[in-house]
Amino acid sequence: MDEGDQFRCWDEMIPDALGLIFRKLPLEDVLTVVPSVCKSWRRAVAGPYCWQEIDIDQWCQGCNPELIGRMLQMLIPRSSGSLRRVCVSGILDDQVFHYIADNAGSLRALELPRSEISDGAVEQAAAKLANVTFLDVSYCVKMGAAALEAFGKNCTSLVGLRRVMHPLEAVDRPSQDDEAHAIAAWMPKLRRLEMAYSLLTDAGAIEILSGCRDLEFLDIRGCWDVKLDQKLLKENFPRLKVSGPLMVGRCEDNHFWDDDDDFDDCGSDSSGHLPWGDAAGDYYDGFSDADAEWDLDGLEVRFYGGGFEDASAALDWPPSP
Repeated sequence: MDEGDQFRCWDEMIPDALGLIFRKLPLEDVLTVVPSVCKSWRRAVAGPYCWQEIDIDQWCQGCNPELIGRMLQMLIPRSSGSLRRVCVSGILDDQVFHYIADNAGSLRALELPRSEISDGAVEQAAAKLANVTFLDVSYCVKMGAAALEAFGKNCTSLVGLRRVMHPLEAVDRPSQDDEAHAIAAWMPKLRRLEMAYSLLTDAGAIEILSGCRDLEFLDIRGCWDVKLDQKLLKENFPRLKVSGPLMVGRCEDNHFWDDDDDFDDCGSDSSGHLPWGDAAGDYYDGFSDADAEWDLDGLEVRFYGGGFEDASAALDWPPSP
């Protein structure tokens, strides 16, 4: 074997393979370091395979919330219509939610924790989210039963819902049994439901169990008014695992949609990807160096654990090697 054969030609890998690798890197590296390595890596970052899953939750927690929409407007078009998962937190206005919905043709997982999206916005845009199978609307205090009903009516394949609340945020509500009714009536295919620290009563919990017969996991930690009969649960719901209401352990914080074939985990099975030519058309062939430049002007970027000293700096990334 020649000495040169011992080394991989990373610049010759096909774009979808590079995309799978780059999705494992921190966002700041993908946006700044990777495009500076070589032209083929720059092409891959500009193409859809890096952006079928967009997770900017950590960045959102450290940035000016008014810039979240700009970041999504920069990243989502890169998916070329093949967007499968969006995880973004702290959305302050309905316009950003509408933008996500307008580009959600292939979206399967939508995670919007700590966002201030209204019921009305969900009712207007939910029809565009028909393919969503996993939904996270935890700590979204402006959403209520009307939003959950709209999601349920339109996201008919929904099998995972995370609706965790903070005890202090829910204190002004008399109960959330109206949300339980919306879930029971319009989300019958749910297999995993997380409602920790919600203001549920026994009646609301029983209605959920009666309406969602496929439930395999129910998280009701901190739902102090729920006192389900354990014997009754074992007899009527033998497959169901219940966490709570007492805080007896830690619920696994995983993305349920990643662990089930019904969610088409695009991180583990390349057969679920769109062919490069179908997704990007002639975009790849007509590539120029200028096309790959990222317009980051004005975006405040701060990453937890990234070693950045000045948390208030705008775009304070180290220069690319």
